[in-house]
Amino acid sequence: MAIDVTVRRVLSLPREQVAEYAMDWRHDAEWTQGIRTAELTRQAEGGGFGTGAEVTRTARFLGRRIDYVLRVAAYEPPRLLDMVSVAAPMPMHVTYSFEQHERGTLAAIRVRGGPGGLLRLASPLFARQVRSSLTKDWQSGSASGSARIPASPRSACSVGSPSFTRATWPSA
Repeated sequence: MAIDVTVRRVLSLPREQVAEYAMDWRHDAEWTQGIRTAELTRQAEGGGFGTGAEVTRTARFLGRRIDYVLRVAAYEPPRLLDMVSVAAPMPMHVTYSFEQHERGTLAAIRVRGGPGGLLRLASPLFARQVRSSLTKDWQSGSASGSARIPASPRSACSVGSPSFTRATWPSA
């Protein structure tokens, strides 16, 4: 694939708390650069979110609207969420991973994919933009510099709950 970008950051929060929030598609637009909406458009075989589920996202990238569908290839909370595009303007493979770290959580996002044909020549530009967006995700949690971090892991189960607080992603 033309693009293979990984961004890692140590967050001073417990792994379960970071993973539960970041792996919940309902929070995508709150902390992920460019994503405007996310919708669960196909449930996993047993219902809800998990392996086989599909999430449709609408994003802005390089000034353009992009609609794409990611299918969950692996879902192993709180360690791994692996998603592949099944409908997108270009092939995409997105992996979120969360490992325990002495200072909290080592969080990583890896994006592989990229344009084909003549646009493949622009892969270095695409890779730079992807890296910039992913870095901003871990730095601030959202374009406005803050993210809704659950006060406790249980509070992440109820979207819009008063137990959610606005907080800045911790520094590394």
